[in-house]
Amino acid sequence: MLNFLIRRIAAGIATLFVALFLMFLLVDRAIDPLQDLFESTAPNKEQLIAQRIEDLNLDVNVVLRFFEWFGNLLTGDLGVAWRSGRPVSDILVSAFGSTLQLVSAATVLAVVLGVSVGIVSALRQYTSFDYLIIFLSFLLYSLPSFWVAVLLKQWAAIGFNDFLRDPVISWPAIIGVSLLVGLLWSLAIGGSAARRAQVFGVAAAANVALLAYIQLTDWWADPHIGPVLLAVLGAGTAFGVVAVFAGMHNRRALWTALTVVALGTVLYFPLQQLFKSLDVSNLLIVGLAVVCLVVGYVVGRLFGGPDWRLSARTGAAVAFVMGGLTFVDQVMQVWRPYFNALNGRPIPTFGDSTPNLGGNYWVQVLDSATHLVLPTATLVLIAFASYTRYSRSSMLEVMNQDYIRTARAKGLPERLVVVRHGFRNALIPLATVVPIDIIALLGGAIITEAVFARPGMGQMFVRSLTDAEIEPVMAYLLVTASLAILANIIADIVYATIDPRIRLDA
Repeated sequence: MLNFLIRRIAAGIATLFVALFLMFLLVDRAIDPLQDLFESTAPNKEQLIAQRIEDLNLDVNVVLRFFEWFGNLLTGDLGVAWRSGRPVSDILVSAFGSTLQLVSAATVLAVVLGVSVGIVSALRQYTSFDYLIIFLSFLLYSLPSFWVAVLLKQWAAIGFNDFLRDPVISWPAIIGVSLLVGLLWSLAIGGSAARRAQVFGVAAAANVALLAYIQLTDWWADPHIGPVLLAVLGAGTAFGVVAVFAGMHNRRALWTALTVVALGTVLYFPLQQLFKSLDVSNLLIVGLAVVCLVVGYVVGRLFGGPDWRLSARTGAAVAFVMGGLTFVDQVMQVWRPYFNALNGRPIPTFGDSTPNLGGNYWVQVLDSATHLVLPTATLVLIAFASYTRYSRSSMLEVMNQDYIRTARAKGLPERLVVVRHGFRNALIPLATVVPIDIIALLGGAIITEAVFARPGMGQMFVRSLTDAEIEPVMAYLLVTASLAILANIIADIVYATIDPRIRLDA
């Protein structure tokens, strides 16, 4: 492993240097810092041109200017944007932070939803659900991102903000949506006609109950989760995780998950006081998330058994979900003042924060979340289509392999065949695709950021090119090229982790 990392890092540094050199030459040819002065009608035009040439060292050979820039880079100096006078490092940090927020949310949602739906679609090959997912995937994949973004601004933001003036869902709408949800679940679960009818009834009834609860409790005006809903959602998560990854026959895993749900519900009340008494920060939240994972893992370990590692992983997963629901509940508690501060229109259509908003940590988190809703939804809808197609085709290929037929011939339950033998091997192609997609997005979703006026990496790159500022452009290229090299190294490591047949030190 160490030899592999040394070789790849050394090759990556050499590749990065060559790429930066070539890009410096190309960018220098593409931009003209003197263009605005050539078009100027100022009487001292020649003097201004001479002064700018001297300030920007434009009379020096471009190769020498590159090595001067590269030498400053080695000392940590990224230069100054000459039009604004701002240090490039400050511009880069601000833009990268905005893009990182967007990419983190969009990638996690797209991968989880896309892979899950793609796997189910593969397992239901040639059924109505499979055909529906294929049609939806190709439809979303063919849509231009700017068109999706504009539609979301119109219907998901403006429409939802208008809905909040009088948030009433009619009973015919509740019943219609619930019947559609029940139909989708029955198609996804499959099975005999009796089983599909049972799933349809349970899913439709659960959806009616949820929407009725939201409507009757005026949830739109005062959204919250609370201990009761936390326990219900946690129990549903526990049964779901155990059913998929351990099997309902594994009582130790089931009791581990339910114990974690009970602990999370009991700890809900002291956590409320803790959040009120402490100065909450991102570091504290990350620390509490780690504690959640450790507690869940320890609970599974205490239940013991020959397969205690499975119980421990189950407990950690359920604990993480319980912690996430508690965090979301705390953010929801500041909805009312945030709603009033934005004059009843809480879903913004541009920017990454509300100017001069103020408020505590939870208000800032809610503000960042509402600004992420539309651009994240745009990227998720497009990426969802790709990940669904990747995971479906990969799972179909895996399920036709000889070792899958052997596992079934040995009498293993279908859940074990799918989860332990099929799912893990189906992730191998995605291990190459996902890291590279993440880096591509970190370079800036230029169109999405432009539509939503989000000051991310993409907008920084376009603006710097327009202003003929080579230092910010090179800083952008430095980050994206470095991350691209890093993504390929990570992809190889993940690939070897998933598939033990691959040796990095070979």
